[in-house]
Amino acid sequence: MNRGIRRREFLRHGALAAGAVACGAYLPYSAAGTASADSRIDVLLDEPLGLISPNIYGHFIEHLGGVIYDGVWVGENSRVPNVKGIRKRLIEELQKIQAPVMRYPGGCFADSYDWRDGIGPAEKRPRRTNFWANDEPKNAPSTHKYEANQFGTNEFMQFCRLAGCQPYLAANLRSLPPEEFARWVEYCNAPAGSTTLAEMRAAAGFSEPFGVRFWGVGNESWGCGGDFTAQEYAVEFRRFTTWVPRYDQKELSFVASGPNTDEWEWTRGFFEELLRKGKWQLDGVYGLSLHHYAANLSRGKIADWEKSKGSALQFAPIDWYELLREGQRIETMIENHWRIMGEWDTEHRVKLIVDEWGPWYRSGSEATPGDLFEQTPTLRDAVFSAMNLDIFSRHPEKVAMANCAQLINCINSPYLAHEEKFCVTPVGHVFAMYAAHQGGQGLRTVISAPAVRYDRDGKPATFWGLQGSASLRGKEVVLTVVNPHVSEARETLIAMRGGRVSSASLTTLTSTDIQAHNTFAEPAALEPQTKKLDVNGEELAMVLPAASVNKLTLALG
Repeated sequence: MNRGIRRREFLRHGALAAGAVACGAYLPYSAAGTASADSRIDVLLDEPLGLISPNIYGHFIEHLGGVIYDGVWVGENSRVPNVKGIRKRLIEELQKIQAPVMRYPGGCFADSYDWRDGIGPAEKRPRRTNFWANDEPKNAPSTHKYEANQFGTNEFMQFCRLAGCQPYLAANLRSLPPEEFARWVEYCNAPAGSTTLAEMRAAAGFSEPFGVRFWGVGNESWGCGGDFTAQEYAVEFRRFTTWVPRYDQKELSFVASGPNTDEWEWTRGFFEELLRKGKWQLDGVYGLSLHHYAANLSRGKIADWEKSKGSALQFAPIDWYELLREGQRIETMIENHWRIMGEWDTEHRVKLIVDEWGPWYRSGSEATPGDLFEQTPTLRDAVFSAMNLDIFSRHPEKVAMANCAQLINCINSPYLAHEEKFCVTPVGHVFAMYAAHQGGQGLRTVISAPAVRYDRDGKPATFWGLQGSASLRGKEVVLTVVNPHVSEARETLIAMRGGRVSSASLTTLTSTDIQAHNTFAEPAALEPQTKKLDVNGEELAMVLPAASVNKLTLALG
């Protein structure tokens, strides 16, 4: 019997401490001191997984629909409160959640974008047809179809500085040459006064270099970013990243355009071709991107992506579970792509960058009519997002960055805005709850709970009962847990193996309505609630409500 099995048996059958407290009501205990809990979570303080990169809680903005114009950028002369043209409320919310990194300018838009269009005096910047013009609805404003370049590199860097996050730029590989990539790096990172481009940056009010570390070399190069094969893209990656100037930047972290969901052959083909010239080529790759959007694809053999999307606001419990099931697949993708990467990168120097993820629904739930791909997130999306963040936290050695798609007025957005109106969505509340994991030491966590059982188009189906992740910083443990069951709470016993809890608090986001969501008219309809817990002993017993995201903050004695 291996060590893992022996330990699991010990945890399953280990004696329980008598003291515990329920969330809302004390749980009954037997004379022997055992709680009548149906679920159990053991946090193993002596089994660290690795440091959880703050960057897995990253975000993403693109020149798409209402993301930039009306979302991020309102202009300096707007009646909307702003800081140098950037929506003030958005800056404040990003500061609250300690947003670590922001990806820009796409997305598919990136591979049609000439960075030179977005610098220099705003009144002299050219107007271009937006990549997404053909997809924009008829009632979309002209600023969504025709790019005026009022928001470019300088404004994005200003936004990142105000929000307190690092910039992550996606370079145009499909329609610009490698020389222009190097020039963009020069514009951003060349020392003050050193080059003509550095002087242009200074003329815009930024004499000191931006110091951009993260650079995506193309986006979705298997599709909108060039329609390459993996081998063709690997050749382009080498061309774009060889001899890029570093200046005073200690390192440039190049992110290669990676696979879409479970396309294993892309990962294998990229590394095979990249290393054709020698293993030293790995030195030029910081990460491999991975994209996964979830719709209810698993319910049938629907080849049409658009037809497979369900409604963001009108859904049944089966749609809830099936969307989570599709989203859960990202964990298998992470594990399998990591294994394939290890065939070529045996030391695992290259990390995974999940720089686009989230659920995707059909149109119809836009808070602002005419905003392409905008959807109104519900409690379901909060649970989905928490599930994904927990997955990333459980794989800290594999996932170095993740970027939720997208920040505002789009898919799975933490925020919605239109003119003076603004609201934090349930997804935004999840990011605020999970910010406490950033930079913590990930801990192995063993969870046992009854499976969710439901009818799946006439056939029985099951789904996991509880899932989560834990981290340690100093003497504080943060444990996040999702209960996906739409109607059943879980009476749960939580144990710290290797330590004692001296104080605890619980923050919960939930509702009896699984379609609950926030709107401009009711921005506080769904908000997390926090309460302190009485602590007595090594273990806590509490009720984790149905359809809930939970964060326990535990101080160790």
